[in-house]
Amino acid sequence: MPGQMILQIWDVQHGACAMLTHQADNGEQGRLAMIDSGDNGLTGWKPSTYIKNHLRRSVLDYLFITNADLDHMSDLNNLWTEGITVSSFQRNRSVSPEVLRIIKEASGELTDDIERYLALHTDYIHAVDAPFDQHMGGITVTAFSNPYPRFYDTNNLSLAVFFKFGPFKILFPGDLEEDGWLAMLEQPAFRAELVGTTVLVASHHGRTNGYCQRIFDYFEPQVVVISDKSIVHSTQKPHYQYAASNQGVLVSNTNRRRRCLTTRKDGWILFKVSDDGRYTVTTEYNG
Repeated sequence: MPGQMILQIWDVQHGACAMLTHQADNGEQGRLAMIDSGDNGLTGWKPSTYIKNHLRRSVLDYLFITNADLDHMSDLNNLWTEGITVSSFQRNRSVSPEVLRIIKEASGELTDDIERYLALHTDYIHAVDAPFDQHMGGITVTAFSNPYPRFYDTNNLSLAVFFKFGPFKILFPGDLEEDGWLAMLEQPAFRAELVGTTVLVASHHGRTNGYCQRIFDYFEPQVVVISDKSIVHSTQKPHYQYAASNQGVLVSNTNRRRRCLTTRKDGWILFKVSDDGRYTVTTEYNG
């Protein structure tokens, strides 16, 4: 499919938010997908107002929530407040909203965004009118998750999502911890999908408990992306492990080769991917 996949990973501190669309050769952009809906409490940046005021869209075609914690959905309810229609919603379907409510009550996180997330499990139960793979200009998606009740914690019940355009593949694994990764690796289809992954978004914002050496038996990413705030905890320093697993990419605006990109150092991170797998990386800051 001609054109480009445009993927932007936003700086939302200790949170997650990325936007994805297909851009035709004439510059026209297609449907919009968003992976998580975190916002930046320091700068005031919110995906809801960006979609409405900058992109001038009133429809979010595909929403993927990879983890049921607030940092992955801190601007979720504002999508509705801003009048944005969410056409489809994907999450780990093995967990019922009733069980999720119990889990979230135990953590004390019953905010408006969490309540909206729980409501979506009841509201979005019908088949999608415009399936992702047929309406994103050749971009396709494959998602995996561990089942409840094998896991009862939100991290290991994360949704792991692969997006592909030509030979390019990026994995958003939510906040999987090592036990969750190992359980995923029991699935032959997941192991097969790992092969050839180009970019890995580090699980659990690059925290040490999200690192699993075993996954690198199946692929060598060209670069790892970490979405996180400034370093204040020792658990935020696994970069050396990730950097050892890849050769790095050349960042367009700095002409520097980087093995690990972080929103705390680079700001937003923009991938423009051609259908032959070639891609460029641009960052908000010069790292």
